[in-house]
Amino acid sequence: MTFTVPNTTPVTKTPEWQALVAHATQAKGTTIKDLFRDDPGRAGDMTFDAGPLHVDLSKNLADENTLRLLTNVARAMGIENYRQSMFNGEHINTTEDRAVLHTALRIPIEQDMTVDGQDVAEDVHGVLGRMRDLARALRKGDWRGVTNHTIKNVVNIGIGGSDLGPAMAAKALRPYCTAGITPYFVSNVDPSDITSTLDGLDPESTLFVVSSKTFTTSETLANAHAAKRWLLRELGHTGVDVKDDAVVKDAVAKHFVAVSTNAEAVAEFGIDTRNMFGFWDWVGGRYSVDSAIGLSLMAAIGPRDFMEFVGGFHEVDNHFYSEPLEMNVPVLMGLLGVWYTSVLGSQSHLVLPYSDDLADFPSYLQQLMMESNGKSRRLNGDLTTVETGEVYWGAQGTNGQHTFMQLIHQGTHLIPTDFIGFVNPHTDAVASDGETSMHDMLLSNFLAQSRVMAFGRDEDEVREAGVEEELVPHKVMPGNRPSTTIVADKLTPRTLGALIALYEHIAFVQGLVWGINSFDQWGVELGKKQANELLPKLGANNGGADVSTGDSSTDSLTKHILRNRRR
Repeated sequence: MTFTVPNTTPVTKTPEWQALVAHATQAKGTTIKDLFRDDPGRAGDMTFDAGPLHVDLSKNLADENTLRLLTNVARAMGIENYRQSMFNGEHINTTEDRAVLHTALRIPIEQDMTVDGQDVAEDVHGVLGRMRDLARALRKGDWRGVTNHTIKNVVNIGIGGSDLGPAMAAKALRPYCTAGITPYFVSNVDPSDITSTLDGLDPESTLFVVSSKTFTTSETLANAHAAKRWLLRELGHTGVDVKDDAVVKDAVAKHFVAVSTNAEAVAEFGIDTRNMFGFWDWVGGRYSVDSAIGLSLMAAIGPRDFMEFVGGFHEVDNHFYSEPLEMNVPVLMGLLGVWYTSVLGSQSHLVLPYSDDLADFPSYLQQLMMESNGKSRRLNGDLTTVETGEVYWGAQGTNGQHTFMQLIHQGTHLIPTDFIGFVNPHTDAVASDGETSMHDMLLSNFLAQSRVMAFGRDEDEVREAGVEEELVPHKVMPGNRPSTTIVADKLTPRTLGALIALYEHIAFVQGLVWGINSFDQWGVELGKKQANELLPKLGANNGGADVSTGDSSTDSLTKHILRNRRR
């Protein structure tokens, strides 16, 4: 479907942007403490619900006027039309001439949606149905390996979006892995990754899911072939005749499935194409965890909870699609990111989940946000006129307090922070006094950190605490560090789906304002190409061939590696 860019004017050339910049100059020096003092109802006015997520924006360096000016900018850049174009399946990924329809991965089966001549709902639910069939067969013990053992281990082999999403989600939803199937994830071409993962696994009860849309991703195929060699070698130790081609074919077919669209390459590997699960060009890798890329996750948590996961996405999709900009959580959070990055000069964005199960969420967001918006060219090819792309980073909450939070509280950087916490735990324990809930300890830290960031502690308060005078300046907490607090009832499949969708739409909003394409990733391609060109120079059989590349540093390093190699 054809697509027309809503506004080709650089955002900095719009009157709305000029008004925002003028406001920033006028508001300079206003603190978060001032904003709360001047508006007693601020917390209530700036707190919103999006599906299962309760989101407090009140500790941000923004007042009602700031948010109004930011939404004016978004409207000037055509956000409503752009959002509609995405949900309609228009080709808003202009550099690849593709639709951007990750939202279609979670639409109800009865929804009427045809894109490029395809019935999208029928396609999506057809794949989901086949995924459910496989997951149920694994969980019931109906799918068996070549020696008739049930499957206890599912190893996902992929990289980037084919790994980060399902790996993060499997860890986050650990309490829902109740069928005795343990998921594992291999992504790195460093051989230690697959070696350490396979060490101790039982080959007779292990299934591999090879996830690569084109089935040509070099890192994934290297690991897949290593896994196949391991499987056949270890099965040979159990008495399987791995010199018999028919037995080998049967073993690979029963211990490997694929998530791909390349049936020919899948079959050549030895995987039965009946056990190949496809997805579509309109699903970017970093947006694909709720597609067939989530097959290993569905096997671990089960089809019912996987569909709850998908439902959480859909709730936030509906919120993003239908709520006015002034009450739209992804819109407001995305615009606040623009405010900090492009107006106030922030360089990074911290995410602190107060849940050990969400430990991998910041890493997941690094790909989602930085691969999406790490661009310096606008849709028409011109350079951007503002700073773009927030640098995302983070860690589990209390761990972060004992590592980098010192810089947040008393350093010189402006680092907006997202706090993510849950009212109820899956399990709890008591602290050393035998009475205090450890989850309550976690939540008290969750609340305290954002409070200290916002309001700090001035010299008078430090003195009142009895601190010696010479230490007073060292114990002052400046405050005025902005943050957003996201609270949900419990870390469930539904909640996790909602969280992911929230940040997907934040990326969309920011890309729209900056005028960039959030849905391609050309920046990663050249490094892959040059790696392929360098690989033969490092090979064991290069026979002293010329290793020159025209780059003296790379040439010197290559020669050093070859001189010192032990093989």
